[in-house]
Amino acid sequence: MAFAELAADLVLMVGGKNPSPRTAAIIVSAGNSSRMGGKISKQFLTLGGKPVLAHTLLAFQNAKQIDEIVVVAKADAIETVWEIAEQYQIKKLTHVTRGGDTRAASVQRGFRKINPKTKFVAIHDGARCLITPEQVGKVCRVAYRHRAATAATAVTDTVKLANRWGFIEKTLNRDRVFLVQTPQVFHADLYRAALASVKETNLTDDNQLMEKINYTVKLVDFGKDNIKITTPDDIPRAEFILSRRKVQK
Repeated sequence: MAFAELAADLVLMVGGKNPSPRTAAIIVSAGNSSRMGGKISKQFLTLGGKPVLAHTLLAFQNAKQIDEIVVVAKADAIETVWEIAEQYQIKKLTHVTRGGDTRAASVQRGFRKINPKTKFVAIHDGARCLITPEQVGKVCRVAYRHRAATAATAVTDTVKLANRWGFIEKTLNRDRVFLVQTPQVFHADLYRAALASVKETNLTDDNQLMEKINYTVKLVDFGKDNIKITTPDDIPRAEFILSRRKVQK
């Protein structure tokens, strides 16, 4: 891994780019957890002995590319986020701010809090808690080369496009179909320009901002383990992935 990182840094330097530009992470954790059920928000459920959000924060804390962490949370959860950060020594956390009415609005609130000197921003779902520091580093380094990169996973099933009545219209080429994950990493000036140009508020991810301004985003395939905790079934699946990682070490 160390050799791969060194090689990636050399590629950046040869191309005249800074291998370590200042990078801020925006962790979006302001959702309603409606599909999870129960009274506890999914980011505070226990997974492997830690809150879901703690796993996420630790990954970005331990990623050397990340200089700063901003969390966007529900108003009544802000204090709890700070408590988790203190317990797990998340030293890079600088702000916890209140979320907006939509995901896009929440990300924009977080973006306003980052250090003005930030060159790249890594936007990540707080409930996508199985991301690793190495994966954070990898997608950041790809973004440093291309100005925009996103975690993703290739589709292995046959994919059909349905018409509006629910009948198969055609088969898509699955070699070109990916399920997008996070982190999604962008040059801060590029992201700022996209925000100024695109006024839609119902976007479900930040890559759509780039699509709206016709800027291409490089895909980084992380496989299927980078799951997002969304429904109760995701907890045992995540526990299994964590236990498998421990065995593999």
